[in-house]
Amino acid sequence: MVEHSAPALDIVFQALTDATRRAMLRHLAGGDRNIGELAAPFDMSLAAASKHVKVLERAGLVRRVVQGRTHICRLEPGPLAAADEWLRFYEQFWNRRLDALDALLKAEDAAVGESPAGGNP
Repeated sequence: MVEHSAPALDIVFQALTDATRRAMLRHLAGGDRNIGELAAPFDMSLAAASKHVKVLERAGLVRRVVQGRTHICRLEPGPLAAADEWLRFYEQFWNRRLDALDALLKAEDAAVGESPAGGNP
């Protein structure tokens, strides 16, 4: 497994703990958005939306560009890729465990099917 900076991953996962921030990231996956567009689905103030964006910025998930009075946000997928890579290690771990369980259950089913009592132990 490739090691990633634990503090950086901690910040990314912390940013992703909030459903509003996850939804904002999903919205940004469709293209750049201003703070008002990010706030609109949640009926929240621009200040509250800006606080969420600041958390996402600290995690490196969003880049904000100020154009006059408008703050344009852009998704930065790099930290998500690092988090995904970290999670994939555990996905592989669980897949190996589930494959072993599947093989064990199939072997047990085959053994029960071969028993002289017709399959009832």
